[in-house]
Amino acid sequence: MSDTNAASAAAGFAADEPFFHASLTPHRSLGRTGFMILMGALLFGWLVTGIFMLSHGAWPVFGFFGLDVLGLYLAFRVNYRAARAHEEVSVSRTALDILKVAPSGKAQSHHFNPFWAKFSVARHTEIGITRMAVEAQGQDVAIGTFLNPDDRESFAAAFSRALARAKAR
Repeated sequence: MSDTNAASAAAGFAADEPFFHASLTPHRSLGRTGFMILMGALLFGWLVTGIFMLSHGAWPVFGFFGLDVLGLYLAFRVNYRAARAHEEVSVSRTALDILKVAPSGKAQSHHFNPFWAKFSVARHTEIGITRMAVEAQGQDVAIGTFLNPDDRESFAAAFSRALARAKAR
C-alpha cells in the first residue's frame, strides 16, 4: 500500500471514530440498598401494627395494611423495571447513531448521516425543554424522553455542539 493510500485510509478511519458518545439513563433516586431499607421498615411497621391490631380484635386491619405494603412493593418493582430503558447516542463525522433499548430489552437502532440530520428541541417557557428529536430521511426519532429538565438542557447543549462539529468538518 502506498503512503497516500495509507494516509487516506487512516483519515477515513479517523472520520468514522465517534467524537461524541452519550449514554442516557432514567434517574432513580432510591437505589437497591435504599429500597431494601424502605421495605424492611415498612414490613417492620406492618408487623408491629398488625400484632397490635390483632391483639385488640381488629384482624381486618392486619390484612389491609399488608395489602398496602404489597402494593408499594409492586409499584417500586414496576418503577425499577421501567428504569432499565436507556439510549446510546454517538456522533462521528460520517454517522449519527441512536440505540434505544426498551425496559423489555428490545433494541431499536437508528442510523443517520449527520449532514442531513436536524436536531429539533421543543421548549416551554416555564418547564424548559419538553421534547428533543433527530429528524432526517423521513424519520423523527425522539430522544431523552425520560430525562429530567436539567439533564435535557445539558444533553441538548452538548449534542448540538457535537452535531455542529460533525457538519463543520
